[in-house]
Amino acid sequence: MKVLLSGGCKNGKTGTAADLALRLAGTDGRRIYAATMIPYDDEDRARVSRHIEERAGMGFETLEIGRNIASALDAGPDAVYLVDSVTALLLNEMFSDPESAEADPHAVDRCREGLLRLAAGAKHAIFVTDYIYSDAERYDSFTETYRKNLASLDRALASVCDIVIELCAGIPVFHKGSAADLTPGRES
Repeated sequence: MKVLLSGGCKNGKTGTAADLALRLAGTDGRRIYAATMIPYDDEDRARVSRHIEERAGMGFETLEIGRNIASALDAGPDAVYLVDSVTALLLNEMFSDPESAEADPHAVDRCREGLLRLAAGAKHAIFVTDYIYSDAERYDSFTETYRKNLASLDRALASVCDIVIELCAGIPVFHKGSAADLTPGRES
């Protein structure tokens, strides 16, 4: 079972994704939390700490993977992978050289390749992303390129995922699949 989970900032995506991972793993399945955020400031570090605290006692093994997401597969294909988040992964790949102010134009291709390899190689994977590309606001060229690239990654993942969910004010809206598809024993 592959799931793409999108929605606005601080909308419950991580908690929802963790609950889905627990459901897919069952009582004794291996759970891998692929944390993609590379913290740069106190706000980032606080968010990382909050996420660690929220999943305490859930049995997740945390892999800090800011780049090269397909390397998570080293943990084996039978685990349930929770990738949090595609949004941070793209940012990390775009600025893999902290000395450069220029975005790497090949970052989106590396991300797409790695995410699709992870989706193909894992029995179960949940990909968390942020829905940041639908407003009518016009931003600077960097931000517009980032939004376009994230939308491209989300479309690629949606095409290979069994279920696509958008959280709207914390309420799941199924764009592909249904809640019934998340019933244990119905996974593909």
